[in-house]
Amino acid sequence: MTKKHIHTHHYFFHKRPSRAFMLGALIVTIIYVFLFYYFFVGPSSFRWKAIFSDVHYPDGYTIHGIDISHYQGKIDWDVLKENAEINNTPLRFIMVKATEGSNRLDERFEDNFKQALENGFIRGAYHFWSTKTSARQQANFFIKNVQLEEGDLPPVLDVEKKGDKVNVKEFRENIKTWLDIVEDHYDVAPIIYTSYKFKVDYLYGEEFDRYPYWIAHYYVDTLQYKGEWKFWQHTDAGRLPGIKGYVDFDVYNGSYYDLRKLTIGSREAYSD
Repeated sequence: MTKKHIHTHHYFFHKRPSRAFMLGALIVTIIYVFLFYYFFVGPSSFRWKAIFSDVHYPDGYTIHGIDISHYQGKIDWDVLKENAEINNTPLRFIMVKATEGSNRLDERFEDNFKQALENGFIRGAYHFWSTKTSARQQANFFIKNVQLEEGDLPPVLDVEKKGDKVNVKEFRENIKTWLDIVEDHYDVAPIIYTSYKFKVDYLYGEEFDRYPYWIAHYYVDTLQYKGEWKFWQHTDAGRLPGIKGYVDFDVYNGSYYDLRKLTIGSREAYSD
């Protein structure tokens, strides 16, 4: 073998692995980008668009509200009141997180709930359902910490998960227990907050259809849930002066007069 052939042979085996490595790395990168987009970006691309562009406001609704918790931090209520408009219409109602499970009181609840009333908004209080404690314990904890007044919205149960340790029948019974206890105490049918899919999958039937619904369904032109509903949480990427970071935007399915009729002390708010 000549020196030229030896040199060519040596060059080939040194360069080919490098090129093969680069080609392999490129293929892996392409696959990674494709899978990342397919599983993470694609299904939630509407959310990326909502966060990095203007919030889309559903057509045909003029009664707007927000829901808040400790995640919004300390709110500048003076600034919020001065700029309380969504889509050029007044901010009318504020839902405030109160409790979670059987022992967690939202650290901002008392101030947020008080300020919402003092600044002229219709207010509501909600309980975040936990799969780890009993319905009765959770209902009693909410009742212990939330004093609703005339003009407030009915109590709200925020239920988003069933949990793996209970079957559907047990879960439905647990939810109904919370609703019954809370309704007996406040003498008003609670509002149920959930996603439209969760409502269809678990909270179906006449025993649940009697409650007012607050449905979460983000970044769509119309709410896909076909049943009756009172509130629609249409984005979690809203912005308002006086509130740091993002805040959920909601609309009410009706007029301001209808909203007032839903509050405690009005005839419509009370169950049959």
